[in-house]
Amino acid sequence: MSGLTLQKFDYLNRVVNAGVVSVVRGATKEVAYKTAEACILGGVKAIEVTFTAPHADQIIGELSEKYQNDSEVVIGAGTVLDPATARIAIIAGAQFIVSATFNSEVAKVCNLYAIPYVPGCMTPNDVQNALSYGADVIKLFPGSVVGQGMVSALHGPFPQANLMITGGVNLENMKDWFAKGAAVLGAGSNLTGAASKGDFEAVTEMAKKYRAEINQIQSK
Repeated sequence: MSGLTLQKFDYLNRVVNAGVVSVVRGATKEVAYKTAEACILGGVKAIEVTFTAPHADQIIGELSEKYQNDSEVVIGAGTVLDPATARIAIIAGAQFIVSATFNSEVAKVCNLYAIPYVPGCMTPNDVQNALSYGADVIKLFPGSVVGQGMVSALHGPFPQANLMITGGVNLENMKDWFAKGAAVLGAGSNLTGAASKGDFEAVTEMAKKYRAEINQIQSK
C-alpha cells in the first residue's frame, strides 16, 4: 500500500475518531485562527476552516504547521466550491475538503492528491453521485432541514455511506444523531459562537463539553 493511500486513511480516521468537526468561520483571519486554537485546546481536534474566512489558506497553513506533530489534530478546508479552491487548500496543507454541495471536479482534485472529500448532499441522487466519485464521507446538509430520520432512511439504499451531519447539531442532540447512524458531526455556531464576541475561553469551555459528550457516546 502506497504512502499516499495510507495518508488518506490516516486523515479519514482522524476525522471520524474526533467525533465532531468544528466548523470555523470568522470576520477576520485572527478571529478564525484563535477560534480554531480554542477548539483544539478544548479537545475538539478536527477543524474545518471555511473559505468564507479571510485568508483561509493562510490559516490552514499556519494551523497545519503548528499542530503537525499532534497525531489527533486534523485541519481541513470548508466551503470549497470549485477545483481551484480545492487545490489552493490542499497546497496550503488541508487534510480534508468539505463543501455544501457536490462538485465532480473537486472530487477529481481530491482523488488526485489522496485527500478525503466530504461533499454536501441532501437527496439520494446527491449521495449516489458523490459515492460514485469516491467520496468517503458524505456531509448530510443542512441537518436541521432534513432531520434525523434522513440518516436511517439514506442507510436503507446506501448502507455503505458514512454520513457527517452539519447544521442543527448541538450538545443536546449529538447522541440522537449518532443513534440514527451518523459517523461524525459538524458543529458550528453552537460550539464557536462566543468567538464573535472575542471570548475564546468560552469556546474552549464549550469544546470541552463537546469532547466529554463524544467520549461518553464513544464509550458505549
